[in-house]
Amino acid sequence: MRVGVMSGPERGDAAYKAARMVDDARWAEEAGFDTVWVPQVPTDFDALTAVSLMGQATSRIELGTAVVPVHAQHPVALARQALSAHAAADGRLALGVGASHHWIVRDMLGVPYEKPAAYTRAYLEVLNEAVSGVSSVDVENEHFRVHNPLTIAPVTELPVLIAALGPVMLRIAGEHTGGTILWMADERAVGEHVVPTLTKAAESAGRPAPRVVAGIPVCLCAPHEVDAARERANRILGEADISPNYRRLLDHGDARDVGDLCAAGDEAAIEARFRRFADAGVTDLSVRLLPIGNGRDELVASKLRTRDAVAAIAAAFR
Repeated sequence: MRVGVMSGPERGDAAYKAARMVDDARWAEEAGFDTVWVPQVPTDFDALTAVSLMGQATSRIELGTAVVPVHAQHPVALARQALSAHAAADGRLALGVGASHHWIVRDMLGVPYEKPAAYTRAYLEVLNEAVSGVSSVDVENEHFRVHNPLTIAPVTELPVLIAALGPVMLRIAGEHTGGTILWMADERAVGEHVVPTLTKAAESAGRPAPRVVAGIPVCLCAPHEVDAARERANRILGEADISPNYRRLLDHGDARDVGDLCAAGDEAAIEARFRRFADAGVTDLSVRLLPIGNGRDELVASKLRTRDAVAAIAAAFR
């Protein structure tokens, strides 16, 4: 199992955030991580711009988006931006996209959110062709009539993954992409729901074994602080109550909320949780560092302790 870290979801001034994300990527590469995943928070810094910047400061590490909402821009526009970022990162982009949620697409963007799986399938038909290196994107389907010349080509093959939580989206992921990117999926949900559905779809389509990227919060802490870590995870990361897609995914596992998903405790406890995800079939773990404490100084110190511990633990999976 490959282990990576998330960068970018924290609040902060954009003037400083870009430099901080570049520093995060540089540190992650030096620490031996396999990937950096940049969430596309709807109110925040553009993930593909961050990848372009990170690519200039690193040379080895894979840089992924987790994930860009498909309703936010035309697939040819996204392909053009992704291919540009891919080139800026010397061919190290993993493009994660997704149908997002009703409260982002319908309520924030003002775009219809009807039959998101069917729309995503149609979107991928255009996107996959656009990133394949063709000189003209020519796709007509239920949602798109595209005949668009394109002169930018991938410097290396550009992997596309989608956020897939339910069975229909997992089948689409297996049939049309390189795998899925998950949030709010525990070990049982991955092993009994995600992996079987995704793998069967990929095999039926004659595609390679798919990647399963699972995002989880992680906090290095003393045993008596575990409850505090889980409470903080629920307070700052709890989206399940307003996202039915996450709630349905939780129903496939044992976790009831994001606090239950948090790998919290000492180094041994965190490593044991990582191994359970690996045993469930996760190919890539995406760690969301979760600090605890009172005040900025304690939070920063907690984050640094956690990231150093995760870097040491990740080495055991290489």
